[in-house]
Amino acid sequence: MTEPRRLRGHKATATCCIASRDRSGVVATAGEDGCICLFDMRCKDVQHIAEVAQEPISSLSFKPGNEDIMYVSCGNAVKCFDLHNMASPWTPLKSYTYNKEEINQISCNSKANFLASTDDGGDVKVLYIIDIRQHCLYKTLRSGHSSICSSVQFIPWRSWEGALASRKFDVHSYVVITGGLDSKLVMWDFSKGRPVKIVDFGLPDIKNGSNGAQCLNPAFVHAIAVPDVDMLDKSDKICVVARGDGIVDVINIESEVAVIRSKTSAKARKGSSSTSKDGVPAAGTGTLDENARKRLHLDYSVGGHAAAVSCVTFSLFGEKGKLIISGGNDKSVKVWDCSKYDDAVQTGGNSDVLRLNINLSKKVNWLCTTPTDSENLVVCDTTKVVKVYSVA
Repeated sequence: MTEPRRLRGHKATATCCIASRDRSGVVATAGEDGCICLFDMRCKDVQHIAEVAQEPISSLSFKPGNEDIMYVSCGNAVKCFDLHNMASPWTPLKSYTYNKEEINQISCNSKANFLASTDDGGDVKVLYIIDIRQHCLYKTLRSGHSSICSSVQFIPWRSWEGALASRKFDVHSYVVITGGLDSKLVMWDFSKGRPVKIVDFGLPDIKNGSNGAQCLNPAFVHAIAVPDVDMLDKSDKICVVARGDGIVDVINIESEVAVIRSKTSAKARKGSSSTSKDGVPAAGTGTLDENARKRLHLDYSVGGHAAAVSCVTFSLFGEKGKLIISGGNDKSVKVWDCSKYDDAVQTGGNSDVLRLNINLSKKVNWLCTTPTDSENLVVCDTTKVVKVYSVA
């Protein structure tokens, strides 16, 4: 691996980065200095530096279909900016202050009509869904997480609609997935404001002989990633989970939902159903051994991370979605071949999935990929200098 290119512009630690899909080689980074830096890989120096906050920026998101619009989270606010008008001071087009606590991540759905933001909600985790077109709070989701909600992603594909017709909601528009520091992954029907499925990584792994919950290096969910629609021929309908115990979990979402459907059908045939105290059907909660054949665990035994995994993403370069890339507190970046997922699940062997290991000098805060053939992996570590690698 050759020495990375270094992008300079921040005065403090770079916290996150996103790459444009419409403009090849354009990357935006944010930092603890409250600044956003815009880079063009064809140019040597930073193109724009804009101070947008007096506090650290935690997350960035382009608006799908119109990447001239960018959403930025800082503190408990989400700000909307126009990249065509970066005059100093950079005034936001709109600000949303529905969150009461510090925001950890924001995400837009593929239709760009909803924006989700997750925060440090304390005992009762709150996920806010913002209707961008109406500029108002659409839904508040509670009772899914019992601790900090760290990550959020919308599901962009339509193919669940037939499979979940009995649940009477449009998955393309109304399913969002969140992960939290309670070790839970929650799939929500946010039109109804309730969980559809809860996967608790903190439960004992009966399949591997574990009798109790994990105390050291708990399986907190630090980040999640789902493929875009144009990646599905390479990656399948999966969710990748970055865990605090160093494991990258690859979960087949359709298989998880199929379990819910089968259980619901079985209960309907028996003339009974499981309900929560408010009368709403209870969300499915599974131990780690449930549907284990549908899940792939990428851990240290196959060359995985030796410490908490902080971020995951899919490759935008080459065959989009073929590679999963993870970064962690062990000062390394792992490149996994997602196209081998089905073979690994069927054979029970993960040895051929790891494609590349990149050793760094600092812990990884965030990473993203660009659609370019070279300089296509952007890494924000715990320094103010952003590194760019070429992954073939």
